[in-house]
Amino acid sequence: MTGTPDNGLVPTPRAGLAERQAELVAALVAGGAPPAGFAPGPLAATRAALLRKRAGEVARHWPLLAAGLGARWSATFADWAARRPTTGSLRDGWDLARALHDQHALPPAAAEELAVREARLRYDGRRAPRPRRVPAVGRAGGAVAVQIAGRVRLLRPAPRAPTRAGNGVSDAAGSDSWISD
Repeated sequence: MTGTPDNGLVPTPRAGLAERQAELVAALVAGGAPPAGFAPGPLAATRAALLRKRAGEVARHWPLLAAGLGARWSATFADWAARRPTTGSLRDGWDLARALHDQHALPPAAAEELAVREARLRYDGRRAPRPRRVPAVGRAGGAVAVQIAGRVRLLRPAPRAPTRAGNGVSDAAGSDSWISD
């Protein structure tokens, strides 16, 4: 039984434990202040490990986003997610892709991935994504995808900047790079 016999508002030990647990969770996954009594070093190491795990889960749902960022993936995700509690891997990746798109920092392959998702699913940033029932168009970073009768087609790929290193070799998204002089 919790509370006091006279139904007063005196906190119980169980309520105090719940508050401390909530503070610890907020410190680990939402950038909250470290709770009293916890060493900052191990807490920071645990936070970093959880962010790496979360980045891996998001990369499984958004492989072209992760591949497009390459070696910058972990740092980019950690910077973005450090003060945001997770909403699930699919939604975290979607929110990150939209944020990078708004900053004009979304790689072309990830723009195509985002355009296809925008055409296939309806996502408002608050509720879980839901399948679209009517024809829809998704656009991101110059890529255009269309969904008709449940099938999604990429109509226009995102433009890619010419590179000197590729010389006809496909990148992670399968696009050919070329030499530009």
